[in-house]
Amino acid sequence: MARFDFQGIGSATAGGSAQTDVLLQLGMMYATGRDCDMDLVAAHKWLNIAAIKGSERAAEMRSELAATMSKADIARALREAREWMTMQ
Repeated sequence: MARFDFQGIGSATAGGSAQTDVLLQLGMMYATGRDCDMDLVAAHKWLNIAAIKGSERAAEMRSELAATMSKADIARALREAREWMTMQ
């Protein structure tokens, strides 16, 4: 199972590339089911956070993923991302 160190991720600047890469990889992990169960809501959540922190690739992937998701699942993913961001 993949492990990520979340300490300091919330304090990343918009251009914090190492931290956005971790968030992007986490989104990709959930989107593909690599080392975990596939979870599109979690994938969208992490890709959204990475996009907010400046990852253009995450923004593109989030958009592609959203096209396959229901509106309810997208709303849930956005809510979870907002909650995570406010806790940081």
